[in-house]
Parts: sequence; structure tokens; C-alpha cells
Amino acid sequence: MIILLKLIFQNKKNRNPIKDKYEMQDRTAINTIRGYFYQFDYTISSLLKLTNNNDSLIVEGVEDIDIKTATETTAIQCKYYENTEYNHSVIAEPIRFMLDHFKKVKDGRQPELNYKLRGYYNTGQSKLILPLTLQNLKENFLTYTRTEKINNINKKVKHQHHIELKLNDTDLIKFLSLLEIDLNAKEFEQQYKEIIQLLKDEFKCSEFVSEYYFYNCALRLIRDLSKESNIINRNITKQDFLQKINNSQILFNEWFLKIKGEKLHFANLRKEYFGGLNILYKERFFLFDIRASVYSRVELKDILNLVIRKYTKIINQPNPFCPYIYLHGIDNNELIEIKKDLIDDGVIINDGFDFEGSTFNPASILIKPNAFHQVKLKFLNNIIHLKQTLLHVGRKGEIYQFYKDEIFFNFNNPSIKEVKIQFIELNNIKNII
Repeated sequence: MIILLKLIFQNKKNRNPIKDKYEMQDRTAINTIRGYFYQFDYTISSLLKLTNNNDSLIVEGVEDIDIKTATETTAIQCKYYENTEYNHSVIAEPIRFMLDHFKKVKDGRQPELNYKLRGYYNTGQSKLILPLTLQNLKENFLTYTRTEKINNINKKVKHQHHIELKLNDTDLIKFLSLLEIDLNAKEFEQQYKEIIQLLKDEFKCSEFVSEYYFYNCALRLIRDLSKESNIINRNITKQDFLQKINNSQILFNEWFLKIKGEKLHFANLRKEYFGGLNILYKERFFLFDIRASVYSRVELKDILNLVIRKYTKIINQPNPFCPYIYLHGIDNNELIEIKKDLIDDGVIINDGFDFEGSTFNPASILIKPNAFHQVKLKFLNNIIHLKQTLLHVGRKGEIYQFYKDEIFFNFNNPSIKEVKIQFIELNNIKNII
């Protein structure tokens, strides 16, 4: 994978060298990230456009991606030069790499491939006349000069790549028949929007679900495939791809977060699931994963108080309600301390125990709050209590699970809404809800 690092130069007058340095690094980093995303997105797009479910794609194969159908294999190198004018030298080296592979095919060391070079450039596409002629291929792409040290003296040395590979005109004509060049690839945002639409069409879903569920999962899957050292493990069929991204959870995907931005990511989740101005009666269950978190009682209490403010409606309500809380992985003694703190703060709670020594009673925890008995929060001390309560609640229930590394609860009732959102820091939850 070749990533363009864009350097921004300003007039020297009134420049702050330190500020310029960090601004340049930031812009370069942004363009590097966009370069990675562009190739990942093209890979996702290519998988979605495969005709047959058994057609496959290899991430980082001979080229950036290799597409294999029942009849042929195509090696594709993908470039994104957002602010660069096209020149022959930009694609000359990739074409020589492709010719190196073609030589191995001719010698019987590799199976035959089609080659495709696609790229996005700001300007200059008209410099390349297609289809390539034999003379153009030789002069502009296979012949080059490089400075080399000979007898401790730097000298410019002319290379003719095809001659060094011992390929004749007949061989080069054959190579040209296998080579496709596209300098008018889709712009970054255009390609992204196309993928979101393809996913909407494939899964018959909304734009939010397409982007936050399916695209997010696809991005993570392609990233993980690209890290596999064994090429066999970087191969995936369209059918497997669709099955693996058909995920009912929002992953905390650092790559997705980089391109969306943390504030926008959290704001969109909040708008989709927690943004209603007039909160209607529902039995809402908030499940928070306390395992492996940098735990802070103060942060957790802030989250619980926010849940109370938004989802406890008692006064002047025909159907008063308050939320249920399950804290997964929390120490029992710490749970007791949190309950004490809330009670000291004037928060009335219910945990389904009628008296000391009693067993958990789902009927007790289901009692609605009212103007005289203003229960603001209902605690479920363990998963067994959670399941028992949900069975009694029925279709009025909604489950919002915030998990750290892996999902810890599945109710699997098609009549009950289940939202599963991954977070990285406990404080993320407050920014989402």
C-alpha cells in the first residue's frame, strides 16, 4: 500500500515555525488516514459489487487487492492523490511491479492475472492517452533514470525495465492486453456514499444502520484481514463478508472513529437512540460493563444521575416510569456503596428485595413509581435477576447494553428492542446518552 503524504507550504512572511510544523504534521496525518480509508473503502465496495456469492477477494495480495471469480483473477492497485496532478512518473513504478509479476507468469512461476491500476488525481488525467501504445509503455513507464553509486561516484544510470527482464515486444503487447488503467476513480466522499447506499440496498436498512452497523463492521473486518500474515487468511468470499458484517452491535472501532470524529460519532448515536425530547413510557434497561474499565465511582454516579434525569418520569405522568440498571462485573461491596451514596443524595431506589433475608421478587421491582413513592432507579444485582425481570416485562422492554470488550448479555427476544454499543472509556457513555 502506498500512501501519499501531502505537505503544505505557506509564504515565509509572518510564519510561526513551531506552529507550521505541527499543522503540517496534522494535515499529513489526516491525508495518510484518508489514504488508508480510501483503499479500505474500495475493498468494501469491490466485495459488495461481486456478482456471485462465491467470488472472493484477497486483501493485500499481489497488489492492494486481488479479485477472484470463477473465470479470472484481477490484481488491483488503488491510489488516492487528492491534491496531486497526474504525471506518468506517479504510476510508472507500480506498472513496473506488475510487469515483474507478468515475467514470473511467463516463466511459469505464477498463474496468469489481469492487472488494474486505478487512482484519483486532482488534475492532469488528460496527459495519459489510453489505450497505452507499445511505444508509450516503453518510453514513459519502463524507461527511467536513477542515480547510482559507481566506483564511489554518483552517476545517473538509464534503465530499460523490459530489457532487463528479457521481455520482447510480443510479451509487452500481451502484458498490455492484461492491463487496465483508470485515472478517474471516485472521489473519497463519493465512494463512501456509494458504499452506504450499497449496504442499504443489500440489507434493506436505514442510512444510520448502514453506516453505524454494517459499514463500521465492514471497516473493522477489512482492517483485521489486512493484518493477517498468511495470504490464505486474507481471502474472503462475498458470502462470508456479508455474513460477518451482519452484526447487531455498534463496535467501538478506532478506524471508524478517526474518520467520523469522536464528537460526531457520539452525537449521531445520541440522536438515533437517546435524542427524544418527549420520552414516552417504556421499561428501559441500561446495562453497563464495569469490567476492565478504569473504574471511577464518581463517573459512574454521574452516568446514573444522567439516566435518572432523562428516563425517570413520575410527576404528571399517566404512566410513571423509571429505568432499570445492571452493572456487569462490579464488586458486590462496591455496588452496596453506590446504593448508599445514591440514597444519601436523596435518590429512592428499588432492587427487588422486600425485606432482609428475602429472595429476589420480580413483582416488587416491577411496581411503578408514583407521586408518593418516587422510586427513581431500579437495580438488578445480577444477570439472573435481569432475565427474570425481562421475562415479566415483555414487549414493553428496551435493552441498552454498553460493553467494553465483548457482549455479556443476549436476551434474543424479537419483540424487545436490544441496542449494543461498545465503549472504550466509562465517560464515553455519558457523551452518548
